[in-house]
Amino acid sequence: MTPAPPEFRRPLARYIAGVTLAHVMAATEVLLVMAALGHEAHGAIGAMFVGHSAVIVSVVVILAVFAIAIGAAWIFIPTLRWYSAGVEPTAAQRETALAIPRRQTAMLAAVWVISAIPVLVVNRGAAAPTGLLIIPPLVFGTTAAILTALLLTVRALRPITAAALPDDATVDSTHDTAPSVMVRLLSVWVLISALPSFGVAGLILARSNGWLIDRSASLELPILLLMAVGVLWGLRAMILVSQSISDPVRDVVEAMADVGQGNLEHTVSVYERSEVGRLQTGFNRMVIGLRERELLRDLFGRNVGGDVVSLLVNRDESSYGVERDVAVMFIDLAGSTQLAASLPPQQVAELLNTFFQSVVLAVDNHGGFVNKFQGDAALAVFGAPVDSPTAHTDALATARELAGRMRELQELDFGIGVSAGQVFAGFVGALNRFEYTVIGDAVNESARLADRAKHEPGRVLCSAATLHGIDPDERQLWVPTTSEVLRGRSAPTEMFAPAGSD
Repeated sequence: MTPAPPEFRRPLARYIAGVTLAHVMAATEVLLVMAALGHEAHGAIGAMFVGHSAVIVSVVVILAVFAIAIGAAWIFIPTLRWYSAGVEPTAAQRETALAIPRRQTAMLAAVWVISAIPVLVVNRGAAAPTGLLIIPPLVFGTTAAILTALLLTVRALRPITAAALPDDATVDSTHDTAPSVMVRLLSVWVLISALPSFGVAGLILARSNGWLIDRSASLELPILLLMAVGVLWGLRAMILVSQSISDPVRDVVEAMADVGQGNLEHTVSVYERSEVGRLQTGFNRMVIGLRERELLRDLFGRNVGGDVVSLLVNRDESSYGVERDVAVMFIDLAGSTQLAASLPPQQVAELLNTFFQSVVLAVDNHGGFVNKFQGDAALAVFGAPVDSPTAHTDALATARELAGRMRELQELDFGIGVSAGQVFAGFVGALNRFEYTVIGDAVNESARLADRAKHEPGRVLCSAATLHGIDPDERQLWVPTTSEVLRGRSAPTEMFAPAGSD
């Protein structure tokens, strides 16, 4: 038989050790208290620890330990097979894994009840009714074993539960399979206070009335043992409960800090169906929401620009439509129809992408905004949606830079026109679909200038209005060329071109 791999053995050993240890601790504490009573209970309890009865009790205790270990393995191994293999569990396997705490509780209760049967049978002839003696320790030990096992195995079951819960699982209170925070805190109270207190009260009441215990019996040692049990159980339980709550909270806090630094890929493992699991699920949903919002913002920004996205996100109502003094640059390719007819579509698309990439780089370098791509043309705006005192200068510098970039693309001819003036800048369209754009005479003039520039040596023209108020150094780089009435206009436009472009 092939030995189990380490990734299989370690979780199995941790789980079996946790359940078995919980049982052994509860059984030891119960036996110590019963032994401390000695012959004080009319000889009935003391008789369980001598002679034939002692052998039976010892055998029962040992067999119970083995039964707990075997039962824990039987509960855990089916789940561990798919977990160790790293495969996606089926729906039935998920439910089996998530039901481990319930099956564990039922198994422990059954072992304790079954273990009491041979003790009852062997001591049926005792002077005092054996059943009355067995019931309190049985309830005491079963409760302690179950609660301690739940607390001990919570951490061991975390990776199993995390793997069993689907990524889109909805963790709610109707499907809790792990003890809730309240149950864990109540468990601590039961182990620290309730069980020891009931034990002490039961001993005192029994002695006061002569029930099974002589009125003259000394109860100091049993009471001290019960108090010690309460202290030890309390310390153990408090540590386990604190870890079961603080660990996931710490994970969420650390993840929040990481997300705050911009890492939207950081989620936490959901390893419980309890309030803790709902906290983890809620955090992951928040991160997923932030991730989707950031993705949408990125995709939207690629289409309309980051500044426009900021306007929408910030809900600045004034930005939905205002008049601004802007500079507009229009660039249009020449002969694109012939180009599409002579080249394969894929090559044409690659050339257009190269062209648009050059436009975006040049405009971004000078703080402009690429408002739209129109077939084989592009419109860029300077001074909107964000005001810029250097909008005119930036537009002209962009036109010169872009012209240089375009000359490197020998397959493409072009024309660039730059104009300036008052325009409407804002959102237009329907309520369910609108876009940010600029509308005004300057936009139309820039398109006409671009068309006219296709026939100029430098392929760049600007209007006289664009030169008003620009940086002196930039102004020296532009010289007048001609003045004429552009297509679709009634008045002549005085045009300028970059110096040395003849």
